Amino acid sequence: MDDAERPIGVRSIEVRAGEWSFDVDVAGDAGAPLVLLLHGFPQTSHTWRDVLPALAGAGYFAAAPNQRGYSPGARPASLEAYATPSLTGDALALADVLGATRFHLVGHDWGGQLAWLIAAQHPERVRTLTVLSRPHPAAFAAAIRSDAAQSARSGHHRAFQDPATARLLLADGALRLRRIFEEQGVPDAAVAAYLERLGDEAALDAALNWYRAAAAPGSSATPLAARDVPAVQAPTLYLWGTADATVGRMAAEGTAAHVTGPYAFEVIEGAGHFLTDDAGDQVVAALQGFLARWESAT
Repeated sequence: MDDAERPIGVRSIEVRAGEWSFDVDVAGDAGAPLVLLLHGFPQTSHTWRDVLPALAGAGYFAAAPNQRGYSPGARPASLEAYATPSLTGDALALADVLGATRFHLVGHDWGGQLAWLIAAQHPERVRTLTVLSRPHPAAFAAAIRSDAAQSARSGHHRAFQDPATARLLLADGALRLRRIFEEQGVPDAAVAAYLERLGDEAALDAALNWYRAAAAPGSSATPLAARDVPAVQAPTLYLWGTADATVGRMAAEGTAAHVTGPYAFEVIEGAGHFLTDDAGDQVVAALQGFLARWESAT
């Protein structure tokens, strides 16, 4: 986020993880317990602008990277470089560089998908898990298979395979991309901030590669593979808005069956998909309460 948009106490750093360099917004003491926050599409680290200072004030070191494709220094050219294992690997590598063997993990949308996978596949790393909007991969896959409404809600996954998608979304002053945000209650100022980074066709196309790589034959992120994602053992908080245009109630409620650890499901009435923009105060309050409950226990 730009200096003019950065809340007091939030700073931007560059973190080298593996062969890539990531822009990361951070707040708090680097020696405090790490909370790693992973954004979704089509957002950036700006989505966590209110969460970062709140967590820092509560005694955490909060870090929100602009992920692979979103950071100019982490934008490989090949589609294969955006395979989901590479994306989860980035998050784990960032935690390593930030000094955390174990950490609290938060994700929204695509960042939520990564968060579920990391918590399921690397339980030794995750102290607690909080996910906004995105259901557990197995619950999501089951809903897509059995619920025609959810399949329709997820139609953009198929539409984004079109190589012309970035150009189309940005045409006419990014009319289509702006509409995605506005129809889900994202304020104009936040839309402008997201477009500062994604208003460039190369950047947006790189972000869309997450969807394309996930749909490639043999990908570990396909619905068929998602059925085999293990249950999560860590204490888990799942937040979902009843007006979410992309995730229906079946997938949201089905997530409980895929968490074996302590689980809290918080429904935010009337909120859309972009919860930090649409219901930011409720997200901050829920996350702070959840972390406070489990910090001493984990």
